[in-house]
Amino acid sequence: MSRITELIDKLEKNRILSKDELSEIISGHTPETDEYLFARARTVRERVYGKDVYIRGLIEFTNYCRNDCLYCGIRRSAEKAERYRLNEEQILECCETGYGLGFRTFVLQGGEDGFYSDDKIVSIVSLIKAKYPDCAVTLSIGEKSRGSYERYRQAGADRRNRRSRALRKAPPQRTYTRKPYEMSFRFKGTGLSDGLRLYGGFAVPDGGKPCRGPALYTQATTAYGWYRTIYPAP
Repeated sequence: MSRITELIDKLEKNRILSKDELSEIISGHTPETDEYLFARARTVRERVYGKDVYIRGLIEFTNYCRNDCLYCGIRRSAEKAERYRLNEEQILECCETGYGLGFRTFVLQGGEDGFYSDDKIVSIVSLIKAKYPDCAVTLSIGEKSRGSYERYRQAGADRRNRRSRALRKAPPQRTYTRKPYEMSFRFKGTGLSDGLRLYGGFAVPDGGKPCRGPALYTQATTAYGWYRTIYPAP
């Protein structure tokens, strides 16, 4: 057994390694140790989740955003993005379509749009939960205060998505996000104690194309903890 496979076994057992040990795995990996790592990961995944794949219905309810993240097609400075906002009736129509397709989790996702006040979000969540009590509601609406997320939970929200961004201060020419870093620092931990289940992942851009219209999307979350959009729903 090599040093790398020993570290992989240690990671599986303890679920954590030191920074140096993780660096050792990365710098010393081979095709053989890669396959060993993947095999151990599959074993853990199947022990916890089995063979299930979890599908969620994404409702992109606004593509307005106050931020200017350079990788994002709906960033504030994206002149070609055709802006829209869905009202409550349109959002509920998306839910009706998704429910008929078999989805039991709805993800309200959009830019950080100040038009949707806490009262509006609370109203939307309450309406969805009243009409579809057997469904979970996940929020992917960016950085809000802990008090805001507590209100959403009380209205019936079940989960929220924490969007990943760089935490280090960086010169403007070296960062992909034009945004006050203080908010990211301040609210990174929000959701750990507001009663909502917290999840996160990596956004995979589709050629950098801007979002041009509302749609209900499906999203699959794998046991590896990341997700990717599968296809637009009819």
